[in-house]
Amino acid sequence: MGTDVAIEAIDPDEPDAQHCLRAYYAVLDERFDEGFDVEAALPLPLDELRPPLGTFLIARLDGSAVACGGIKFHGDEPAELKRMWVDASVRGRGLGRRMLVALEDAARAGGATAVQLETNRNLPEAISMYRTSGYEEVEAFNDEPYGHHWFQKDL
Repeated sequence: MGTDVAIEAIDPDEPDAQHCLRAYYAVLDERFDEGFDVEAALPLPLDELRPPLGTFLIARLDGSAVACGGIKFHGDEPAELKRMWVDASVRGRGLGRRMLVALEDAARAGGATAVQLETNRNLPEAISMYRTSGYEEVEAFNDEPYGHHWFQKDL
């Protein structure tokens, strides 16, 4: 993937961000054993993905939004990676790792010294990416009903 990909912070209510989030929820609904209902997941108000509480990034390829992810800050506690998604049309080209690094950079810029996340057992590609990117499995730090694996990485 070349220089035609741009990763930038945007408001999570903007149309491109909403497109990414809808696509993310559709993938989860398709892949999770029990489907996915955003209302059943831990709540994540959009304000928590806006400065100073967080940040929301999207990646555009030739102007089209093809990936997203958010960081939610928790003061002195680890920042939390949320809603990371990469469109199926660009998977396998390194964009997931680029987005992960951009999210880690955003967490660092916000003062975080560690990042944590939870994920579902039915997302083996994500689990593998986190493990090979230096994330270590930790005890559950929340009660996300769709979570099976919890990870943390020191920045």
